[in-house]
Amino acid sequence: MHYKNIRAGKFISRPNRFIARVEINGREEVCHVKNTGRCKELLLPGVEVYVQEADYEHRKTKFDLIGVRKGERLINMDSQVPNKVFQEWLGAKEYFQDLRLMKPESKFQSSRFDFYLETARKKIYVEVKGVTLEEEGVALFPDAPTERGVKHILELCQAIDAGYDAYIVFIIQMKDVKYFTPNAKTHQAFADALIQAKNHGVKILALDCLVTEESIEARDFVEVRL
Repeated sequence: MHYKNIRAGKFISRPNRFIARVEINGREEVCHVKNTGRCKELLLPGVEVYVQEADYEHRKTKFDLIGVRKGERLINMDSQVPNKVFQEWLGAKEYFQDLRLMKPESKFQSSRFDFYLETARKKIYVEVKGVTLEEEGVALFPDAPTERGVKHILELCQAIDAGYDAYIVFIIQMKDVKYFTPNAKTHQAFADALIQAKNHGVKILALDCLVTEESIEARDFVEVRL
């Protein structure tokens, strides 16, 4: 996944979850934040950030905030990119043998999962979650309570009961983490649901990403600890 028109800047403040004030080339700009999570550990005054300049007119903001440096670590915080990253990884790798169909945004009963896949022998639903929270080298999800996330997990268990395979894939939007674990401190119900899903037969994967100022690409499997 590649971005065009990337600019470096310095984070100033985040008046609300949708916008941030960033200094770009000595000028303060209002930027759209492509992540509605809290990101409090990332968006600190003075940190280096990366924004994408919009290439079309009639926007309220000229830039999108997509990346941030946390010490030496570069983190992509674009919450719209994990599905694209997974789709590219799926096309480049052969994790699912004899993949015949890949359908984004697929409905199951009253639910909608990120992907529906078919191989010669299996029908599979996949839910993808982007991870931007890191503490002492450990990747964590979520960074805020997510009832929607719990709902997705329980619905994947229902898909298992209906005869499908089911996966939850955590796209860790950074490199060089030790392992992934659910953030029970922030949302115990999500952690409990993830354990329940594993015991129910839902497969849980985590992939780290090579992140540059202008790109993000899924790379290696990361250990999942529940």
